[in-house]
Amino acid sequence: MAGTWSAGGNVSQTRERAGAAGTRTAGLLFGGFNSSYRNETEEYNGTSWSAGGSLGTARRGLAGAGTQSAGLSFGGSGGNTVTEEYNGTSWSGGGALSTGRADLAGAGTQSAGLSFGGDELATTEEYNGTSWSAGGDLAAGTYSLAGCGTQSAGLAMGGYAGGIDNSSQEYNGTSWSAGGALITARYRAAGAGTQDEGLVFGGSISANTATTEEYNGSSWSSGGSMANAKRYHSGCGVQSAALSITGITDIYTAITEEYTIAAAGPANLKTYNTNLLANIKTINGNAIANVKSLNTNT
Repeated sequence: MAGTWSAGGNVSQTRERAGAAGTRTAGLLFGGFNSSYRNETEEYNGTSWSAGGSLGTARRGLAGAGTQSAGLSFGGSGGNTVTEEYNGTSWSGGGALSTGRADLAGAGTQSAGLSFGGDELATTEEYNGTSWSAGGDLAAGTYSLAGCGTQSAGLAMGGYAGGIDNSSQEYNGTSWSAGGALITARYRAAGAGTQDEGLVFGGSISANTATTEEYNGSSWSSGGSMANAKRYHSGCGVQSAALSITGITDIYTAITEEYTIAAAGPANLKTYNTNLLANIKTINGNAIANVKSLNTNT
């Protein structure tokens, strides 16, 4: 079932190419660009954003992973190798990336992070909570791609790899392999979810797009479109409960949108009701027969 987008609370600082982490009801946004590199962090409670602790290094084009209370930021503009860890209040220095890059993607947790792509590189690195080590390379050097999942089950979506890309790739903790092709090639998009239940939304084709796609571990299907077509926005959450945060429409925007896939009811309500009615008739029939038998015996 395709999900739908609805309006969430606006961020305080409009920006693009920020990092994000967390869930739809406990989101984290940090860094980015608007007139200058930003170091602001904002926390979402499912309704509104509030100020968090500032990054130690202001930058854009960085990636994020983890949760609102245990976040991870890494990479960014100018081939940045900086990694920072968030404890729900403030950021502190973590182990530096081996290869600095911007417009990369991230996945995983603060103690088991994954960075991939960026600056036309195929590089993948894995974080153990202290330092980064080399992982298996993407199929091609890619930047402005979307990512989600975990360190041992990552998902890379779209991006720019010599052209706007429609591929998705799956990581198994060692190497990347081809996943299902996106319906629409895109870059500068955002992602959320897991390798088996992924979500990609927005980004650029020849212009901004509002389209959303849902992944089932093998193939992509169309989801509900965002109210606002935008690029360079940020995403977090899971497939059934995700956030699209800030970015660029025609201008820097403060907009947050929330994605929801409603919980499924009975697979076939008509069959369910028919069976229920049949059961009621059987129960009533048995009750009447028992009463008749009782009266006869009496």
